[in-house]
Amino acid sequence: MNDVSRSFRGNSNAARDIAHHLHPYTNFKKHEETGPLTIVRGRGIYVTDDDGKEYIEGMAGLWSAALGFSNERLATVAYEQMKQLPFYHAFNQRSHEPAINLAEKLKQMAPVEMSKVFFANSGSEANDTVVKMVWYMNNALGRPTKKKIVSRLKGYHGITVASGSLTGLPHNHRSFDLPIAGVVHTMTPHYYRGAKDGETEEQFTTRCAEELEQLIIKEGGADHVAAMICEPVMGAGGVIVPPKGYYEKIQAVCRKYDMLFVADEVICGFGRTGNVWGSQTLNIKPDILTCAKALSASFLPISAVMVNDKVYQALMSESDKIGTWGHGFTYSGHPVAAAVALEAQKIYDEMDLFGHAKRMTPAFTKHIQSFADYPLVGEAMSVGMMGALEIVADKKTKAPFDLVAVGAGNRVYNHAVARGLFIRNMGDRVAICPPLIINETELADLFGRLRQSFDAALAELKSEGHFKG
Repeated sequence: MNDVSRSFRGNSNAARDIAHHLHPYTNFKKHEETGPLTIVRGRGIYVTDDDGKEYIEGMAGLWSAALGFSNERLATVAYEQMKQLPFYHAFNQRSHEPAINLAEKLKQMAPVEMSKVFFANSGSEANDTVVKMVWYMNNALGRPTKKKIVSRLKGYHGITVASGSLTGLPHNHRSFDLPIAGVVHTMTPHYYRGAKDGETEEQFTTRCAEELEQLIIKEGGADHVAAMICEPVMGAGGVIVPPKGYYEKIQAVCRKYDMLFVADEVICGFGRTGNVWGSQTLNIKPDILTCAKALSASFLPISAVMVNDKVYQALMSESDKIGTWGHGFTYSGHPVAAAVALEAQKIYDEMDLFGHAKRMTPAFTKHIQSFADYPLVGEAMSVGMMGALEIVADKKTKAPFDLVAVGAGNRVYNHAVARGLFIRNMGDRVAICPPLIINETELADLFGRLRQSFDAALAELKSEGHFKG
């Protein structure tokens, strides 16, 4: 029995959760057996469970809680907005000041010139909206066959039918009958795992671009392929940072075939990579940009899609022809969520959060790289304030452990939870993405607990004969 399998009797939180609550990203059979770990409060970078145990939230929740888990100003703004205008919609030319102010602010912050901002409630909805925008735009331009969208293997763009299709991870497709037609995937730009023997990073990025072009040609070329979507740094796929020059090459291919380039900044946006946008860190010039998560510091659900004037003009002309742009959500630009998101941006500016994250990056990088020589670690990778450690059975050959029979990544995760640290393992790739407010002392504590977790897993693997290095 582990920490979370405490008591399922009577009216406990665990018993009621098992009885009533269907969780995302969960093995339901396992959940019935072990139950939830129930979080009841937050303070700075820490969260506390219903047994009173405190944890460092080393993943900022889900890559998202930039300000941590307590902020009186955001709570006050939400309350004041609820008193003034708790809800209104943006359908049929209606509007309200929080949405107007937030749209204006996002345009000012954009990495390239943008024309308009559309609001949704999650990164999934934002990227789902992008698919519809791309299709709508090409119908407006009289290009009814130019509809296919290129994504990448291991890319993550959400879990709706369309955004889940863009996602390039097996568990998001299997048994869901995804991906839908018209979504295709090109190779993952992961040099450590994808490079051929003797291939330089320059040669690898060239091969990535060549494979992309061959895929476009195979799918019908400029007449059929409409756009490519990329996270600047691939998050849920394992914190994969493409080699230098990668984006310049693939954007050149997209321009050659008159394709839109979409930057999914849901994780990377708002300081995570050391700049306001991952697009700035990785030299991306998007036609469309999506963001969510740290947009509101994750205090309330909200996301945004920014489009350039080329895209907007096509949407405008077709909506005029039809009579409306028949897309939107009841809560698009919800006034309370928009007010909180705008206040979050003000707080970021006032405390120079992005500058703080940039100043913390050398310390974060040093901690990540301190694992480079660790017996279990094949790759230590980071950019800004997000990083990953890939666990391998053999450093020289890069041979992995058996994910099911050994589950090395799960072992590190479980040992971390036991030591009061939340991380995320994606198979045997362990991610760290703390709240941006973290200081050097807290960061050292986080990585100290992480090293203890690796040490415990290593001892376990050795004692069971799984690791002989």
